[in-house]
Amino acid sequence: MCSAQAPDLPADGQIRALRPFRFAAGGEGNAEEGGARKFIKLAQLAEELGYDSFMIPDHLGNQVGPIAALGALAVATEKIRLGTAVLANGFRHPAILAKDAATIDVLSGGRLELGLGAGWMRDEYDKAGITYDRPGIRIEKLEESLQILDTLLRGKECNFEGKHFKITGLKGSPRPRQGPRPPICVGGGGPRMLALAAKYADIISVVPSSTKDGKLRLSGMTLEKTIERVEIIREAAGERFEEIELNWAITTIVVTDDREQMAEMALAALDNGYPPNVDVDVKLSIEDILTSPYLAFGTYEEIADQIRNVRAKTTMSYVGVFPTQMEAFAPVIELLKGE
Repeated sequence: MCSAQAPDLPADGQIRALRPFRFAAGGEGNAEEGGARKFIKLAQLAEELGYDSFMIPDHLGNQVGPIAALGALAVATEKIRLGTAVLANGFRHPAILAKDAATIDVLSGGRLELGLGAGWMRDEYDKAGITYDRPGIRIEKLEESLQILDTLLRGKECNFEGKHFKITGLKGSPRPRQGPRPPICVGGGGPRMLALAAKYADIISVVPSSTKDGKLRLSGMTLEKTIERVEIIREAAGERFEEIELNWAITTIVVTDDREQMAEMALAALDNGYPPNVDVDVKLSIEDILTSPYLAFGTYEEIADQIRNVRAKTTMSYVGVFPTQMEAFAPVIELLKGE
């Protein structure tokens, strides 16, 4: 088994120590996964397969409600960490979210990872009659929410007056099991969101940039662009960078003996408009596909080596996979466990 090479030197000449790998599975409780009734079994399976955490997204469509689901998983699982990837800030007031998050952390014995984002699916806001602010306002609201959550989740009294939220004399309760508070994860792909995450988050989910209508830009899925996003975080975080864990999610996993042929097939599919949620704004090479952090083609050993290379080049170490590929990826965890 190959060991990871040393990370490339950043502009400031400082090498960040490589963190051990962690692995996140996830689920929505939709029909493709067997529905809400099988949702708990899915999380229990993730625990059995050796995943470190189980994450729930936050959408108003065909999925379980993440807060209620986390409460159920808190008592139905034993060791796996539980979290959200990620909650839409505009759906909940931060004072209410702090109460729910603290409760889940207590019920789970200190296993919560709270993921929060600015919200991006306008269609859901419109259907629910919730105001969908322009990006700058959504980011302002997210920053205020992060400050409020940081105080309340420490069990402290919060007195806060911002442009969008006002909290007066409210003390966080119950006191979470984790200290000083449960870790907060913020996801982002654009420079402003990454800089905000670098200021407040314990975990940052590094995602490809997206278009105004929510499509992922193909150009943002390359290893080169991912390194650029990590450098934005590094510069914005300063000395905090060493304390931040970096996460990414592999969107497609294909176990094959011919990874080059699979890369060629992927390029052909993109030319034909599949998948529809990707904006093909550049022409990628086979090498671009095979080195992308967000695509994994090959044998289990080749996929493990690819993930080692991603960590070596970017220092990202917290790997997420989508629900339908949780079992397919499990043998890779066995190859990387303890590294």
